[in-house]
Amino acid sequence: MESRSSHPTNVVRFPGARQSANPRRDQRGLMDAVYAAGSLPIEAGDRTTKAMATRLNIFGFVVIDEVQADGSARRLRPSEAIHGCTARPWRVSKPSGRYRIDDGLPESDRDLFAVLQA
Repeated sequence: MESRSSHPTNVVRFPGARQSANPRRDQRGLMDAVYAAGSLPIEAGDRTTKAMATRLNIFGFVVIDEVQADGSARRLRPSEAIHGCTARPWRVSKPSGRYRIDDGLPESDRDLFAVLQA
């Protein structure tokens, strides 16, 4: 007779200890580090961390600013961040609010975001 459990499972345990979360190795660790510190600098050539930050940016969990040569920051759109230029460092921050209306939004479209009274 087999000593298997009567309940089927689709979970496979891999041998060895699980590595602890590291902000430079997984998305969850990166997001936790950004939310705890408020912002996190990323070196210009760190493609792996930039790719993780880009995925978090696409879903709206973080915002990415590209640090210019003069020290100023330029906010990157997800479509720009996905190309992950290694020429300049980034600063990854948590979003300032849940929803944000860009100042560049035409006045005619602002009523789309107005709160509807029930």
